[in-house]
Amino acid sequence: MKRLRLDALRDPVAHLAFLETYEVAAARPDAFWQERAAQGSGVRQFIAEAPGGEWAGSVTVLLEEAGSEDWAGYAVERRQGHVVGVFVRPEHRGNGLIQELLDAGLAWAWEQGAERVRLFVHADNPRAQGAYLRAGFKPTGLVVSFSKNEDERELEFALDR
Repeated sequence: MKRLRLDALRDPVAHLAFLETYEVAAARPDAFWQERAAQGSGVRQFIAEAPGGEWAGSVTVLLEEAGSEDWAGYAVERRQGHVVGVFVRPEHRGNGLIQELLDAGLAWAWEQGAERVRLFVHADNPRAQGAYLRAGFKPTGLVVSFSKNEDERELEFALDR
């Protein structure tokens, strides 16, 4: 998990896609990664394994409960999944793997009773936006400030059950 995350943070658009930097993640102790791998009941990480055993990509889905507040301070109106940490290694892109990972995440969210699944994508990341549109996600119109830079924007995309 640590290796895949560090590789994701080296991606040319990592500054648009992830909230932490490579330097911060690389400095984290092994205990952090072990705790992250253990996960709780409201989160599930999906991994795609290549034939040689290398992890080719990953998607994580967090459950957000109705009546709670999300990371941006907005009220969560219904039980929903929130897709984060999407990454597919460059050599595995363009072959439908992202769709398979998202489908696995969606299936799990629906099993958990989610009414919709959402994600946020940087306004300047058309590659990711295209992948989410092809997967059936649609822009909701909600635009929030990018947490690393208030002058930049993230767009909410969602898929209703």
